[in-house]
Amino acid sequence: MDNDTPNQATSEELPDLPSEAPEQDLTKYPKWEYKARKDPRWGEVTKQGLVVGRGATQKIVPPDEVYKLAEIGCTDREIAEWFMIKEDTLRYNFAEYLTKGRAGMKRRLRAVQISTALQGNATLLIWLGKQYLGQSDTPQNTDENQPLPWTDE
Repeated sequence: MDNDTPNQATSEELPDLPSEAPEQDLTKYPKWEYKARKDPRWGEVTKQGLVVGRGATQKIVPPDEVYKLAEIGCTDREIAEWFMIKEDTLRYNFAEYLTKGRAGMKRRLRAVQISTALQGNATLLIWLGKQYLGQSDTPQNTDENQPLPWTDE
């Protein structure tokens, strides 16, 4: 080994790897521990939420965070992955929050579309007219759009 490379350890610095016998003393091997930061900006947060899961896999999931993630358009899978829970658990416990969050997203999106259209976006005005007013590029012949009767009197 090259002693000029600072990140390489020599075989003397590394402990021997245990053989396949689990009875060996593992206390001589280094443990990964994180030192507490003394930075005044570092702190702890206590969250309140619904406890989901069983046994050692229990997680605390705040319903307001589920709502916010659904409101920005996250899928059930993305939200479940964020909280490290199963999708079924998410849907079972937070169906109302998911529904309300997605409805909030649609409501805000519609408001922005209307605002943008009313500011002069012709493409969006045409699209909204088709969606909400029943307008189309190819009119259909119905009783409503028949020509008025003509008289030559």
